[in-house]
Amino acid sequence: MEKLIYIIEDDNNIRDLIKIALNSYDFIVKDFDNAEDALKSIQDDLPTVAVFDVMLPGMDGITALKKVRTMSKVKDLPVLVLTAKDSEVDKIQGLEGGADDYMTKPFSVLELCARVRALIRRSKMKTDQSKVIEMSDIMINQETRDVYRNKQLIELTYKEYELLLLLMQNHNQVLEREELLNKIWGYGGSADTRTIDVHIRHLREKLGDQGECIKTIRGVGYRFMDTSNNEKDDI
Repeated sequence: MEKLIYIIEDDNNIRDLIKIALNSYDFIVKDFDNAEDALKSIQDDLPTVAVFDVMLPGMDGITALKKVRTMSKVKDLPVLVLTAKDSEVDKIQGLEGGADDYMTKPFSVLELCARVRALIRRSKMKTDQSKVIEMSDIMINQETRDVYRNKQLIELTYKEYELLLLLMQNHNQVLEREELLNKIWGYGGSADTRTIDVHIRHLREKLGDQGECIKTIRGVGYRFMDTSNNEKDDI
C-alpha cells in the first residue's frame, strides 16, 4: 500500500504521537508494540517505510532489522531506527545493522516526519534508477520499454524485448532454452526450443555489433556477456 508506514514502538504514548503526526501528512500508519508481530505482517502488507524502536519486549529492534534485510520481498525497505541509546557505538551498531537513518529520543515529531519523507524520496530515486539497465552500449528503459543501441532507438517485438531484458538482467549467467521458454512464452519442451533460436537470431541482427554480447552455449542456451571480454560463441 502506497504511503503505508510501520511504527514498531512499545511506548503507547510515543507510538500514538508519531501516528498522529504521520497521519497529518496523509500517511497510513500500522503500529506494533513488538517486533515479532511486525515481522509477521511485513511481507503480506508491505510498508513504504518502517520506524523501529531498539529496546522492545522480546526481540530487539536491531535483531528485527537484520531479519528484515534477509527477507527477499522487503530487504530494501527504508528503515529509520528510533532509540534512547544515543552513544556513537549505538548509532554505528544501528547503521551497520541495516538502518537507513537513526534518531535518538527525545525527538521532534516534525523532524521524524521530515526524515520519513526523505527516506521515501531516496527510495523512489533508487527505484527509478533501477528501471534503466545499461551495459555494452545497450540501454533498456523498463518504464517506457525503449531499447537503445549506441544511443540510437531500435524497434523490437514484444518477445524480443522480453528476451533481451531477461538476458541482461541475468548477465554473465547461462539461461537454458527451456527456462527462457517458460519465463517468456509460458511453456517449455525441447521440441519448441527452436523458437528461442529464431528470436535470438533476429535480436542479434537488430543489435548489430552489440549482438555479439549474446553468447550461445552449445547444447544449453544463452548468456549475455560484455563484448569487451572478447569471448566467442561456443557454437
